[in-house]
Amino acid sequence: MADPASYRPQTGEIPTNPGVYRFRDPHGRVIYVGKAKNLRSRLNSYFANPAGLLPKTYAMVHAASSVEWTVVGSELESLQLEYTWIKEFKPRFNVMFRDDKSYPYLAVSMGEKYPRVQVLRGERRKGTRYFGPYTAGAIRDTMDTLLRVFPVRSCSAGVLKRAEASGRPCLLGYIDKCAAPCVGRISAEDHRALAEDFCTFMGGEAKPFVTRLEKEMAAAVAELDYERAARIRDDIVALKKVFERNAVVLAEGTDADVFALHEDELEAAVQVFHVRGGRIRGQRGWVVEKVEDSTTPDLVEHLLQQVYGEEAGLQGRLPREVLVPAEPSNAAELAQWLSGLRGARVDIRVPQRGDKAALLSTVRDNAEHALRLHKSRRAGDLTLRSQALQELQEALELPVALMRIECYDISHVQGTNVVGSMVVVEDGLPKKSEYRKFSVTGAAATDDTAAMHDVLTRRFRNYLQEKAVQADAARQPGHQAMLNAVAQAAVAAPSPASTPVAVADTTTPAPRTKFAYPPNLVVVDGGRPQVNAAARALAELGIDDVYVVGLAKRLEEVWLPDSDFPVILPRASAGLYLLQRIRDEAHRFAISFHRQKRGKAMTVSALDGVPGLGESKRKALLAQFGSVKSIRTASAEELTGAKGIGPSLAAAIVQHFTDGGGDDAAPAINMTTGEILET
Repeated sequence: MADPASYRPQTGEIPTNPGVYRFRDPHGRVIYVGKAKNLRSRLNSYFANPAGLLPKTYAMVHAASSVEWTVVGSELESLQLEYTWIKEFKPRFNVMFRDDKSYPYLAVSMGEKYPRVQVLRGERRKGTRYFGPYTAGAIRDTMDTLLRVFPVRSCSAGVLKRAEASGRPCLLGYIDKCAAPCVGRISAEDHRALAEDFCTFMGGEAKPFVTRLEKEMAAAVAELDYERAARIRDDIVALKKVFERNAVVLAEGTDADVFALHEDELEAAVQVFHVRGGRIRGQRGWVVEKVEDSTTPDLVEHLLQQVYGEEAGLQGRLPREVLVPAEPSNAAELAQWLSGLRGARVDIRVPQRGDKAALLSTVRDNAEHALRLHKSRRAGDLTLRSQALQELQEALELPVALMRIECYDISHVQGTNVVGSMVVVEDGLPKKSEYRKFSVTGAAATDDTAAMHDVLTRRFRNYLQEKAVQADAARQPGHQAMLNAVAQAAVAAPSPASTPVAVADTTTPAPRTKFAYPPNLVVVDGGRPQVNAAARALAELGIDDVYVVGLAKRLEEVWLPDSDFPVILPRASAGLYLLQRIRDEAHRFAISFHRQKRGKAMTVSALDGVPGLGESKRKALLAQFGSVKSIRTASAEELTGAKGIGPSLAAAIVQHFTDGGGDDAAPAINMTTGEILET
């Protein structure tokens, strides 16, 4: 790792003009490209105090060994040059949006002799026109519907060659969903014209085709050719169905691309809706790893650079408006650059109210779902899980494989209703059957560190007690003999249908355990204080084979016990992502239990405190007597008339009110809503 001071340029050598700069590593590779209004001011910020930089920037300046810059005439020129260099060098510390490729496109291969309609994903092919993207189900329906009106070839190259060789069309040719150019039913020129009509319709010009078909239908009716008129009528219905599938979301004539982001500390998902003529004509998504210290405006700037910079021939296709969730700092230069690509004015706006703001909210919801889907797919990948566990083990220098990880979190509101959560991950996957919840009371509820110490102590004290019970059971006479007899019976059994061997059980059955075997690693949500509290709890119990780390949320730092400095994992590390996912799951589980406990605490009742009187029996009493007042005055014999109330419980209820129980309690009231639950 290089020292930034070793290659820091002299302040007087750096110009104050706008420009673009590049950081290179010891091998000469460009690892970061940036632009600045004032090169001297920007570059000095990297070297003035490297220790104060954010982790990602800190890693970048220490990975570099040199920096160079190029002066340009204006901010617009710096924008263009920055994009050119990012595209050329693909620096690893720059934001690079990856197309998520989760949506298919309807493509027409106009470069072939007989153009073909097909569904494609992935990289775009030369000489092919693309429409969409669509959802997987919608694109098949759209293609199937349109082929009855525009019977363009949709078969593969192999099917086409066999049809040409045999002189017989494929099945689609027989059912009139292909014009069958392979056998000469239509000339190559006419088939290409048919494909052009298909592309024109998919481009949004539906009215001319509907009008033409309506005239043909009227002519067929005039000629009393009702069968042909019925077929044309069905074609018109099919075209209108496809055209109207996309609802009008904005005013007629509105052309806009609507971008939205949803991000967390490590990644961001982007979605865009392409609105043409007020209708959503397409949708597209990207996912980016946040390797830079980027704000939302920075992400928007890089997004627009990449999306529109990679598209060739944007003139006439780039919309008049680009709606974004946050305005980039150089919005004027970006708009000028996009206007040059379009050949007409382009406005970059942040909608605040009305239909456009509502549509932006919908796009943001799609981005949120896309990021959640991306993370779930990543978490389910076996290779990535193995890589994450290995990276984590190596980064923390642990001598054992991380087969089981437990994560703990504390949740409360200003010290009330303090709860703890324990979530379990085995082989990188959550094991929800072994999640546990803890209620924290007394002195342990004073602060987070005391609560964390209490929760860890209770969890591992239970483990030690269960271990001792099992050891005692193993030492009882006949225990090993019973195990040997069971094993011999299992081996001797000729088939599952055989009569089982009876074995006398002379031992006490092992009690059901509250917790499974101990983890290799304990993760706590918090920094140094929480980690030290957890380590102290384990040390007090004499447990020295369980390792403890903490994940601090502010900068995603990994803290070890009694350490003055945290471990900084790479932002794109699979190990850091695994820790973050476990921590977030523990937080979610703790919050849900806290809300449940808080809701119960907000409901009080005069019947609270009666031993053995639960929620269902309390409801049965209220249904029988109508109010707490009537229950208070009822005798034990009368109380037994309610469902589930026996003589002993009835006597306990009478004794409860005789002793003054519930005298000071108000009727059962939901303290959140004010609703009276008992009268």
